[in-house]
Amino acid sequence: MLKIYYSDQNGWGQPRISPLQDLRLHPACKVLHYSVELFEGMKAFRGGDDEIRLFRPEKNMERMNRTAARSSLPTFDGDELIKLLKKLISIDQEWVPHAESSSLYIRPTFIGIEPTLRVQRPCEALLFVILSPVGPYFTSGFKPVSLLADPQYVRAWPGGVGMMKMGSNYGPTLEIQRHAEKMGLHQVLWLFGPEHRITEVGAMNIFVFLEKGNGEKELVTPPLDGLILPGVTRDSLLALAREWGEFQVSERDITMAEVIQASNDKKLLEMFGSGTAAVVTPVGCIHYEGQVINIPTMEHDEPLNQRFFRTITEIQYGRIPSPWAVPIQ
Repeated sequence: MLKIYYSDQNGWGQPRISPLQDLRLHPACKVLHYSVELFEGMKAFRGGDDEIRLFRPEKNMERMNRTAARSSLPTFDGDELIKLLKKLISIDQEWVPHAESSSLYIRPTFIGIEPTLRVQRPCEALLFVILSPVGPYFTSGFKPVSLLADPQYVRAWPGGVGMMKMGSNYGPTLEIQRHAEKMGLHQVLWLFGPEHRITEVGAMNIFVFLEKGNGEKELVTPPLDGLILPGVTRDSLLALAREWGEFQVSERDITMAEVIQASNDKKLLEMFGSGTAAVVTPVGCIHYEGQVINIPTMEHDEPLNQRFFRTITEIQYGRIPSPWAVPIQ
């Protein structure tokens, strides 16, 4: 599916919907604006009843429109794009895996296209969708990952676009990810500021589960202050935790010093990332300024991260009825 937008001095006009083969025929598509690109990450799931579902697609459309507005690209009707996605998936439904451990990855992508090379607002825009079946994220099982936390590397900063799903937020992180892998680690834990605030892990949001004393516990995730991507899975985990009402749920700053102190006091229970690809990723250790902080994330009778993973996936595959699972007729 392909949408081409056109702009003049009055702003963005209505898009023309074209078959995908037009991408190679349309002359304006031959020059991509080299600095304007954004995308979304979504999935379609086939349940045991053979029904195909999307997971909270309206959240992706809201975020994509916010990113488009910040990227000098036109906003669009999110409900219309969801209808088009449903139609596209219905046509290509046999690409949605029948195994419940797999899914169809959906990548709505929005780019500027430009007949000239210039650093200005693009005069045209292209919205298209890529589909690909994917298997389970954890090919070796649900195991904790190791993180590199190096304060010299910064993912986002105040006044920037850290809360947006722009390609420019992800490209600069790939070399640091490769550096972590050379050290035998799995992901990068992004820090910010002189106090080394925790922000995100890899391309995921981060959660910390703490013992507060007197039998009370707290689930902490960094606030949406402009540095953090407002993840759909993040929002879902927070909603579930508040619905359960079994522990305090906080969106607040948390620093490496607090994590280390909690670890030393045996009050650091779990850390895990959340995102579309893996849903929940448990964290086993952090390499930070010459020390290794071990986290007993999976050393409990019923780890919270596994409970979250099980609940979200059961909703996605239709085993638990929920308005979050949107059926494709």
